[in-house]
Amino acid sequence: MKKRARTSLDTAIVDVWQREVGELSTRTFAHRLAASEDIVLRLDVFRKLEKHNGCVNTVSFNADGDILVSGSDDTRIILWDWKTGHVKLSFDSGHSSNVFQAKIMPFTEDRSIITCAADGQVRHAQILERGQVETTLLAKHQGRAHKLAIEPGSPHMFYTCGEDGLVQHFDLRTGAATELFTCHSIHERWSYIPIIPLNAIAIDPRNPNLFAVAGSDDEYTRLYDIRKYKWDGSTDFGQPTDYFCPPLLIGNEQVGITGLAFSDQSELLVSYNNEFIYLFTKDMGLGPNPAPASPVSMGSDGGEMETDQHSAASPSDMHADVKVGPQVYKGHRNCETVKGVNFFGPKCEYVVSGSDCGRIFIWKKKNGELIRVMEADKRVVNCIVSHPHTSVLASSGMENDIKIWTPKAIDRATLPANIEKLRPKAKARGWMYHRMSSPQDLVLQLFSHRRRGARPERNGDNSAAGRELLELILTFNANSDGSSDDGADTSSADD
Repeated sequence: MKKRARTSLDTAIVDVWQREVGELSTRTFAHRLAASEDIVLRLDVFRKLEKHNGCVNTVSFNADGDILVSGSDDTRIILWDWKTGHVKLSFDSGHSSNVFQAKIMPFTEDRSIITCAADGQVRHAQILERGQVETTLLAKHQGRAHKLAIEPGSPHMFYTCGEDGLVQHFDLRTGAATELFTCHSIHERWSYIPIIPLNAIAIDPRNPNLFAVAGSDDEYTRLYDIRKYKWDGSTDFGQPTDYFCPPLLIGNEQVGITGLAFSDQSELLVSYNNEFIYLFTKDMGLGPNPAPASPVSMGSDGGEMETDQHSAASPSDMHADVKVGPQVYKGHRNCETVKGVNFFGPKCEYVVSGSDCGRIFIWKKKNGELIRVMEADKRVVNCIVSHPHTSVLASSGMENDIKIWTPKAIDRATLPANIEKLRPKAKARGWMYHRMSSPQDLVLQLFSHRRRGARPERNGDNSAAGRELLELILTFNANSDGSSDDGADTSSADD
């Protein structure tokens, strides 16, 4: 007799029975419930937080999860009681341009907030008595400062990275910034200015000595160990301890990295523009000196990569002498802006990302299965963060509001049938051209253009190089005039 497949309801009933008879701890029961697929399929908009007057580029929960902090193109920082939708505090950040990230330092009674922005500044805001706020300039990057990362459990120390390729370390007790290193391309022979404009930085929660950085115009994520840095400046700290990259993306000049995240199990999640999202385990590193691109990988595309990753992870290969590749997550589109990527669930059971189609995509971490697509923005979703203790998500994008998602829907959602139809078409140049509106942006792209043109495999392709150069100049002129399809200022769109 054929057994009936166990459903999620069957599993839930068994879990309740085991908890009641003492065979399942309350903690384990709560984790299983929070990680269930039913929770994901019942996520719905609980509340919209509407006070910003510009794109909301950053949202982040405090350690307790009762306060949400946000930053926007309007340069304001807002602290929300997200459950009621009330603004607890709103203040000017002190930045002169779009706020890209804002976070509350732990163990500070939510009175210490750090920010970075398009003006390159790194600032510290201290909430005083009676709601007064004092902001201080800590340091400045030469170019946009996209991301910062707080050392887990520390009320004082954090890192920042920027488009100048610089990684800085801060200690709020001294107020001083330490310039650790400038990130350089490993393709030295191709580079005129071999600096990697950095978009993302993340710290391993299991080992806070390790942090990863990644950026545009480069396919590698670099892992560093802060213990190798000599604080007297006597050593060169610029050499990573490990590199991560899907094998068939090595040498691909069309990709860059927009987002990084570590799981509680030290897995590294990497989101590529014009490509997919990949999950790496520690043993998938390429070492401190990765091999150069092979002719096969330099001529590959995303389709070949997808086939390779699935074949690498197939059961038949488990018994062969083949190194399993990273898990891949696909279906979204990451071309227009600097998008983040994140985990969801009590033990990081799911992967979440925004998309250029204005939707949130949720995959199972284990096998890469896409299980949920949610309408979240009229244009682009850039930022999604998970609540630290419960099944709640916060998202933001090109619209001026923040959406709070909770599992309140009565019916389970199903995947829409028109995902491919409504997904925007990929653009050849993507977000690197989309953001180019200042002279500094133009210079950066011109040197990148010269670097790509100097690669051996492109010798003799003068007509294509000329077209690219013309497209660069025309894009710069269009963005400088402030023109866009809808009249909005999209030149500085971030995550």
